[in-house]
Amino acid sequence: MRGLPAGRRPQAAGGAPIVSAREPGAAIDLDVKRAVYAHFAEHAWRPPIATIAARLELDPADVRACYGRLAEQRLLVLEADGDSIRMAPPFSGVPTQHVAEVGDNEYFANCAWDVLGIVAALGRPGVVHSRCEQSKAILRLEVGPAGPEPSDWLFHTPIPAAAWWDDIVFT
Repeated sequence: MRGLPAGRRPQAAGGAPIVSAREPGAAIDLDVKRAVYAHFAEHAWRPPIATIAARLELDPADVRACYGRLAEQRLLVLEADGDSIRMAPPFSGVPTQHVAEVGDNEYFANCAWDVLGIVAALGRPGVVHSRCEQSKAILRLEVGPAGPEPSDWLFHTPIPAAAWWDDIVFT
């Protein structure tokens, strides 16, 4: 790769190597990642490994291995069982207070920032719901093709962005 000494590979934060599309396993990882996101978009919930395996005609063990590699690259966050998706940003695999209504579906997001990202990722108008953690006020915001309606919302996190992955679930 350009700019790196011979034998060195670029690394994602945390030290996981970044896989090139030319490497063995990269194509299957991309297919699994796309299938995971398609499932979230279609069903508004995390896909079981068996569902992704059936969709792609893969062995569930191969999908589980892909999940692990995608987690090493910080593209997925897995539950402790290694099988269940906790996060496929901006989608949450567990219920949260951050909800995007798009069409007939309600999607859980990981945070107030991600809930806006779900509407943008789906490319359709929606309504986002959240809660201010300081005042506990219920928040509702319509989001259209041009972005959110005017609002006085502020997004704040006390954790510096460089430290988010130290505990991404807490952040």
